Amino acid sequence: MTLKLYDTATRTVRDFVPMTAGKVSIYHCGLTVQASPHLGHIRKEVVFDVLRRWLEHEGLTVSVVANVTDIDDKILAKSAEAGVEWFAHAYHFERELHDAYASLGCKPPTYEPRATGHIPEMIELTETLIERGHAYVAPDGSGDVYFDVKSWPRYGELSGMKVDEMEPAADADPRGKRDPRDFALWKGHKSDEPATASWPSPWGRGRPGWHLECSAMAGKYLGDTFDIHGGGVDLRFPHHENELAQSAAAGKGFARYWMHNAWVTMAGEKMSKSLGNTALVSEVTKAYNPRAVRFFLLAPHYRSTIEFSPADEGTRGSLTEAEKAIERIDSFVERSREFLPEGFYAYAPAEAPEYVAFTEAMDDDLGTPAATAALFDAVRAGNQAIAHGDTARAELYAVVVTGMLSVFGIHPDGPEWRGQSAGNDLTPVVDGLVAALLDQRAAARAAKDWAAADAIRDTLAGLGLEITDTPTGPRWSLEKK
Repeated sequence: MTLKLYDTATRTVRDFVPMTAGKVSIYHCGLTVQASPHLGHIRKEVVFDVLRRWLEHEGLTVSVVANVTDIDDKILAKSAEAGVEWFAHAYHFERELHDAYASLGCKPPTYEPRATGHIPEMIELTETLIERGHAYVAPDGSGDVYFDVKSWPRYGELSGMKVDEMEPAADADPRGKRDPRDFALWKGHKSDEPATASWPSPWGRGRPGWHLECSAMAGKYLGDTFDIHGGGVDLRFPHHENELAQSAAAGKGFARYWMHNAWVTMAGEKMSKSLGNTALVSEVTKAYNPRAVRFFLLAPHYRSTIEFSPADEGTRGSLTEAEKAIERIDSFVERSREFLPEGFYAYAPAEAPEYVAFTEAMDDDLGTPAATAALFDAVRAGNQAIAHGDTARAELYAVVVTGMLSVFGIHPDGPEWRGQSAGNDLTPVVDGLVAALLDQRAAARAAKDWAAADAIRDTLAGLGLEITDTPTGPRWSLEKK
């Protein structure tokens, strides 16, 4: 395998060598289900979905664990504000998260553990850290337990920050801390919090800290050491820094590679619920073709920021261009169907310079911009082959493009897109009507009734259809505006 990935921990592009030959284990941080998911959240899902598809394309077995944080300060605050039970609030938005996954064609994780289902593992990890001298119970009787950052010399290795340069940890009241930068492993129950939002522990009833949750769940399902840990770049510090510190201090190898995708911004600012500048997945996918939205999120390099701002004509144009790109793809897919081998779908190797370029790009730190360019080069070559009646090359590019689209997760026939418009798909009807008119036009041409043939062509053109006469017969597509 020749894949190279940028490792945040070493700040270098490294050869990716799986811990176990033929298998890859990935953990990426899921959503804290406090509110509806926006494009900033879902970009991470798309990035790691493409990574998973590429690894599977290369013949590896991939296990993906992505957690759901269903207990958290924000969930308690938002549910109280809404006047509903915290667990009902969390479950509602967990379902919205799953809808967002599906709407953008993301495969579900191999397993998706909830934080509330893994309290025993979190308590066990906390006990280990106390025994090793890296955590302590607050002396104020609160029941809080903190990680002692000064006890771990490697603290700051992921972010590259020095402890003395860090701001105080804002995840808990500093009253019982030895150092303001110590972060909470366990939070003692407070009288103004629901009793249901607490569990028994050696330190009294309480609930886990956010950072502890991911370490416990990653370890349970992927082992003490696994291949890749990922998430948005905003999680690098403090969340991932704290995960690494507590796991390593407990004697675990933890992640061998760290991957972080960049933000989706609006007007130059990170997309954030707290800032009020979000684009909800449910709203954007109503306004634009969902496959185009997915393409919009995957086409830039995952470490590059994406600007999304509906008020910005240039940005709105980006999504419009993404829709046009999907139209070009779909036009070729439709034209090439007859050349695709029977029963073929997805991952078949093919010999073509565009496929080589695509492979090299994807192996170079998931280089989707260059891979996208190779895709459209292949579409162009395929269209030329069909236009010239070159059946062998048409079949080659039908296979090549199908494989590329499958890696990107945007093939219109892919299983992830089936049924999204069930009951409203008029494509077979339109195909039949256009085919009947083209048959009439062909009969008119054969009879040298050029006026009738031209009238049919003009009628179709007036409906926005472009007719192309090829050696194998007429073909139609939607005109590109």
